[in-house]
Amino acid sequence: MLFLSLVALLAAPAPPAAKVEVVSREAERRVDVSIDGKPFTAYIWPESQMKPSLWPIRTAKGTEITRGYPIAPKPGERTDHRHHVGLWFSYGDVNGVDFWNNSTARKPEEQARMGRTVQRRIVEAKGGAEGRLTVAADWLLPGDKLALAEESAFVFRALPSGRWIERTTTLRAKDGAVSLKDNKEGVFGLRVARTLEHPSPATEKGSVVGPDLRDGPSGPLDNAGITGSYRSSEGKVGDAVWGTRGRWVALSGRAGEEDVVLVIFDHPKNPGAPTYWHARGYGLFAANPLGQKELSAGKDTLDYAIPQGGSAVFRHALAVLGGPFDEARVEELYRGFAAKP
Repeated sequence: MLFLSLVALLAAPAPPAAKVEVVSREAERRVDVSIDGKPFTAYIWPESQMKPSLWPIRTAKGTEITRGYPIAPKPGERTDHRHHVGLWFSYGDVNGVDFWNNSTARKPEEQARMGRTVQRRIVEAKGGAEGRLTVAADWLLPGDKLALAEESAFVFRALPSGRWIERTTTLRAKDGAVSLKDNKEGVFGLRVARTLEHPSPATEKGSVVGPDLRDGPSGPLDNAGITGSYRSSEGKVGDAVWGTRGRWVALSGRAGEEDVVLVIFDHPKNPGAPTYWHARGYGLFAANPLGQKELSAGKDTLDYAIPQGGSAVFRHALAVLGGPFDEARVEELYRGFAAKP
């Protein structure tokens, strides 16, 4: 009887592959991505933002793991760093101009000294067993002078009890050499939901969204339900991850009613690999291969540059997994990602 049951199990058809839909809505300044009919994320470029991003991002069960503020504030969220929206790619020193920190909250005279990334066109938006989205954008210096032409290719797919986002960004220096001097503000950044932050020190104060959905006054931060903890491929834990190198970093915690693990992967062929991590307890989770001097306390220096007519390719991935943290599973995902040319 046991043998017959095993034969029947092996002969049973495999479950159908997940269906990924990628729907361009350019008039609404967004491209929506869903998996098996459930919203996963959206590529957005609203006029209120100075760079495109993926926002919001959800688990396989539909729980948002990104901060809603400032686009869709939720009570209790921190109100700092309005330029941290979803998942993005940017840098703090491009020919001496800051592309990372710009936002509509800046005064006009501040914005005039900062760069912005402008969405130009959707090259491809295609669904199937995995979703594919390719976009073209321009990195503009003050005066709308072109610094870099960007093409970014995204892959979206389902994982067992999880989701996967892969981003390959090619930056081209068309109109002249581009300097990317070491700067801590970069490059592949994610701003997570409040519950996935590290618990704050007792002395830390900050402003949060109030019940009326407005920014509240600065005051002591409530750590109730704050559950996040970083862990790197090199064994660093918590705040000790910041300013260290690693092939990947995982952020574990609880979002909504589920345990989740968010993992950012650095590709071994990226400039500056293995990346340094600009991973902050307040919810900024970023891989920064270019800011080596700032993140290593001067031990390393990169000062990367792209010559005129040249290009640089950066590949990163984000896994949104059901918890708890499983290092063997994370290493398996890394090996598959790192093996891609």
